[in-house]
Amino acid sequence: MAESINDVKHRIASTRNTRQITTAMQMVSTAKLNRIQKHTSNYEEYVSRVKAVVMHLAQSHLLDNIDSSSNAGAKKSGKTAYLVITSDRGMVGSYNSNVIRETNNFIEAHTPNPDDYMILAVGGNGADFYKNRDVNVAYEYRGVSDIPTFAEVQEIVKTANTMFEDGVFDKLYVCYTHFVNRISSTFRAEKMLPMDSEAFEEDSSKDVKAQEISAEYEIEPDESAVLKVVLPQYAQSLVFGAILDAKTAEHSSSSTAMQSASDNASDLISRLELQYNRARQAAITTEITEIVGGQEALKH
Repeated sequence: MAESINDVKHRIASTRNTRQITTAMQMVSTAKLNRIQKHTSNYEEYVSRVKAVVMHLAQSHLLDNIDSSSNAGAKKSGKTAYLVITSDRGMVGSYNSNVIRETNNFIEAHTPNPDDYMILAVGGNGADFYKNRDVNVAYEYRGVSDIPTFAEVQEIVKTANTMFEDGVFDKLYVCYTHFVNRISSTFRAEKMLPMDSEAFEEDSSKDVKAQEISAEYEIEPDESAVLKVVLPQYAQSLVFGAILDAKTAEHSSSSTAMQSASDNASDLISRLELQYNRARQAAITTEITEIVGGQEALKH
């Protein structure tokens, strides 16, 4: 019985240590979430402005010319690339498994033949998942900051653009987790390349501000100069916004997971303490019974 009590005591101590760790991790994740939400809210205004200009160009059919000129003579691989954003670490609840599952469903619906697509992985979990299943991972980027910077995204966008221009793939979708609130997130798959009228028309159906824009305005100095500036900014803002959004969802999922782990540890400690008290009472009762029994034996 003494060994059993000691075992329970060790389990209680171990679980308390675990709870201390998960509570600390939950506090860290919450702090990161609060910090990144400030960056995200400020950045959303910039993205909406850039998107409004691009939607305006799309509605004015100014992208048609650049579509035809950029596609003229370009190589056609017939392949689609999926830029999948996951985390580099674990202990983030179902964050990684959800985005990978939804991405796989999206791929199955659009390019079921494995030879017709490739993965551009941002985050170690996604890269490892697809590489372990012999999926073509054409590019991977690990080590995205907890609060991502715009400079980090430039390398990713530059690589994607170069691969697209070299004919490695014909289409690129950005697949990530969109942060809704602290208890809810949703999957998104947005077309990034080519930046054609079709893609922007899909976005315009979701964007109220874009729908309210008039399609008549004057351009200075000319259409080509505006497009050369705006479209790269749009591509960068789309990827940066997706990474910011995904990181926000990651921190939220981590905070929720660690809170759940702490709560489970507290429940286990309560059960173990009850078990310990019962075992201790049983041990004391046994000792008293043995003492009384010994005294009775001495009387005889």
